[in-house]
Amino acid sequence: MLTALPHNHAKPAYAKRVGLAWLAISAVVLLVNLVGIIGGRFPDPDDIMRLLQVRDLLGGQAWLDLHQYRVDAPSGGVLMHWSRFVDIPLALVIMALTPIIGSSNAELVALTIVPLMSLGLVMLLTGRIVAKTLGEAPIVMTCIAIVLSVPLLFQLAPMRIDHHGWQIIGGLVAVNGIMARKAWQGGLVAGLAMAAWLSISLEGLPLAAAICALMAWRWWQRRSGRLWLGWVMAGLSLGSVFFYLATKDARGLITFCDAIGPAHIAMFVWGTVVLGALAWINPASRIAILAGFAVAGGGAIAILLAWVPECAGSNFSRLDPILIDFWYERVGEGLPIWRQPLGAALQIIVFPLLGIAAALRFARKTEGAQRQFWQEYCAFMIAAFLVAMLVARAGALAAALAAVPMGWQIADWLRRIREMQLPMHRVMGMIALIFALAPVMPVLAVQSIIPEKDDPATKIIAESSSKVSSCKIAQSAKLLAGLPQGEIFAPLDISPRLLLETHHSVVATGHHRGEESMVVVIETLTGSTQSAKGVLQTRGSRYVALCPDLHEVALYSYARPDGFAADLMSGQTPDWLEPIELESESGLKAWRVKSD
Repeated sequence: MLTALPHNHAKPAYAKRVGLAWLAISAVVLLVNLVGIIGGRFPDPDDIMRLLQVRDLLGGQAWLDLHQYRVDAPSGGVLMHWSRFVDIPLALVIMALTPIIGSSNAELVALTIVPLMSLGLVMLLTGRIVAKTLGEAPIVMTCIAIVLSVPLLFQLAPMRIDHHGWQIIGGLVAVNGIMARKAWQGGLVAGLAMAAWLSISLEGLPLAAAICALMAWRWWQRRSGRLWLGWVMAGLSLGSVFFYLATKDARGLITFCDAIGPAHIAMFVWGTVVLGALAWINPASRIAILAGFAVAGGGAIAILLAWVPECAGSNFSRLDPILIDFWYERVGEGLPIWRQPLGAALQIIVFPLLGIAAALRFARKTEGAQRQFWQEYCAFMIAAFLVAMLVARAGALAAALAAVPMGWQIADWLRRIREMQLPMHRVMGMIALIFALAPVMPVLAVQSIIPEKDDPATKIIAESSSKVSSCKIAQSAKLLAGLPQGEIFAPLDISPRLLLETHHSVVATGHHRGEESMVVVIETLTGSTQSAKGVLQTRGSRYVALCPDLHEVALYSYARPDGFAADLMSGQTPDWLEPIELESESGLKAWRVKSD
């Protein structure tokens, strides 16, 4: 039977439990990741680019200037779409510690502390939800549940400084906001959190719409709930204006399809005005309410289509076909669940599904305000789960939401296992619990027994979704830095590391706003060696670099066995390239481009 679920208001004591759990868990996470931290191993090239953006800011680049000037330098650099607000905690830590321990050590501390801070905030926000609904007893288990989810912990681990952790925090703040007693307070908090979330990444738009839909459902259920939607929209509108003016150069009033811009803000303001007026009129007819919702939503869509019709579809559907084939379709975290390996898919699916089942159980067993909360919470969890099915990296937020009911559920399962009379039953119960929380284990066990088919084509394409390489570019950094400054022609995935370790520029990185230069890299590496000579000499590139075991390079070589990448990997150095002696243990290969 389900134990009592008291309706408690969060007390300051819950923060102590969260704090102690965070300290203990952080120590373990730090120990597990210590080798990677000391070795400067970034989980993803995006984390390197984030650090470069912070370095540029601290080096004097303007707050509103988001260009990466060392990427495709001949074209004036690439304008990034990332929010400056994610740079703030990193920059503050580095600025505070540099005079004491030096810039390199200060960066290393920031790369460690800031993700752990985001982990602590996620625990604090989920712990507050638990304290207000389930009491304080399950809080520690909820914190443990957070780190049991691999997709969630990945986004909050040391060295993971990209914006995904802050997206999770924005979603959790919004959920905490809609739990408030007063509509104007909770609605503004939720709306402002959604605005911050969307300013960091427009990927949060579907779930922001889901929160607005939940507030509309409150209104539909009872007229006393009509103020919630208006206040949420007001917070979203005001926050979006603030974050846009604070982080973007608004002189051009340009709307990009990959970031919040004037067209999106106009949509939010329209919704605020229409829904605010509807709430003030307070019509008794449900037909009138439904009509008001239609005017608000339909008008917002009309504004977007009239202002920026090109933003109606996916941002990536308009990419050059060669980018879709060789880059976008290989970025595993951005692909739907059915494009993931079985083990990764199970890690994304199972934990949120268990959380949804637990939340549904709570909704059935509780009454009144508690039942309403769990119904709304479950609906939002389902929305987050559906988004994760379409974009794998969204599974982190779905897991964070699932940790709230899962903390209680895991504790209940452990209690039931302890109460079993027969030792064999307890053993089987623990095995079932482990498999439920680590669904990848049986998959790995089966794969270790059943040999994989020796299909080179399948293997190379599957491996190409990974960005891992044994190259140790940092070992060759001094030698590369000693070369005259120039552009390095390199694959997309190692270009950020080359920027980090040297003063040189690169042709492109894996970021879609640099589409034209990305196409140059891929077409050159898959084209003939002779045509590569013309491209590099025309651009003025001074060097070529690659890691032979990089899956990106292997993919190009497989696609074009007689192409430039394949020639370099096989050791067929053309006469217009001169090898550069680097540290042999680094694995990096580099050449100097000879001028005619």
